[in-house]
Amino acid sequence: MSFQHVVSQIDQLPVHAVRGRVDSASAGEMERALASAYAQAGQKVVLDLSGLDYISSAGLRVVLMMAKRAKQSSGRLVLCGLSASVREVFEISGFLKILEVVKDLPAASAALA
Repeated sequence: MSFQHVVSQIDQLPVHAVRGRVDSASAGEMERALASAYAQAGQKVVLDLSGLDYISSAGLRVVLMMAKRAKQSSGRLVLCGLSASVREVFEISGFLKILEVVKDLPAASAALA
């Protein structure tokens, strides 16, 4: 499955769901899809990765850029729904120590409440 991006809401929070694979071929598409997430200062965003099958270092870079934009705009980013294989990539890269990661959408909503 190739990269897909869907935006929805939970408790008035934007939820950006990423599905499929994010690698060097699709990271640019992911970056463009998420570019407007922090258009407003103080925006709180959920990045739902429950449908993500694979993420490469190029995809990790996009997530890190999103986290930087959140910080620069006084916003917050919470990731949720990491599968075991995707979680392992985040753990090996050290991203679990610097990003806010929760189990699922209800936990993300609670974290941002």
